[in-house]
Amino acid sequence: MGMIILDTARNATTYFWGKRTSTIDWCEENYVVSDYIAEFWNCVTNGVFVAMALFGIAGAIKHQQGKRIVACYMGLLLVGCGSACFHATLKYTTQLLDELPMLYLCALGFYSLVEADRTVRFGWKLPAALISLQAAITITYIFWIQSPVFHQAAFASTVCASVAFGYRRQCEMEISNRTRRMFQRLLLQGFLGMAGGFFVWNLDNIFCHRLRTYRSHLGSPFDAFLQLHGWWHILTAYGSTYLLLWVHLTRLARQGHDHLFTIRHFVGFIPHITLKTAKKID
Repeated sequence: MGMIILDTARNATTYFWGKRTSTIDWCEENYVVSDYIAEFWNCVTNGVFVAMALFGIAGAIKHQQGKRIVACYMGLLLVGCGSACFHATLKYTTQLLDELPMLYLCALGFYSLVEADRTVRFGWKLPAALISLQAAITITYIFWIQSPVFHQAAFASTVCASVAFGYRRQCEMEISNRTRRMFQRLLLQGFLGMAGGFFVWNLDNIFCHRLRTYRSHLGSPFDAFLQLHGWWHILTAYGSTYLLLWVHLTRLARQGHDHLFTIRHFVGFIPHITLKTAKKID
């Protein structure tokens, strides 16, 4: 998601990963901080995705909170790793590794919301439909419509559909006021993270040349604070994590486990669900 920018900081023949083949280049100057990483700050800020995902996976396995929840956190991990690879290399193949897992993660979240009850409602039909849809989007994006706008539209549509369906299921449930407040707080935090990230992402695109001028005046290391695409990664990592917690909470509440859990923050900033009584939920 973004615009193509011509980087003149170094000659393309000197790039460690060779000439850029991605359809997108971001506002961060290429190969300025490191000879081996094309967009250093855009790459390393994906560590927030990785940290959130690894902690979520570890907690879900420790408290036996379900294979689907583990799969969702693994999807978040793939998003972070794919994005880091893309910004490190600026190759078209790694660009796909960045963009496509975002769609697959949304599909996993949607499946977890639909099949949140103890009994499976749709059997193999829902996974087959979701896999077919994602395969169609993937093939179309790779072979026919190689425009980031197509990916953005598909991603936004999947997110909106998932949130709308999950909110509808939430309204149908008979839950305690405490659980309802937690639902509202997680949705709000998820929305603020995603909206804040989208805001700075647009600022980075629209005011790129001005931001580059400001960064050149500030110099290292303070110029890193104006790498707004890196802030997009940080904010959307938080937004995505809170939305995954919302999916997780919806599943627990649908199965009658809302009295067994609480939400805490590891070292003050990594949110996770902790069950008061470890109980396996498949």
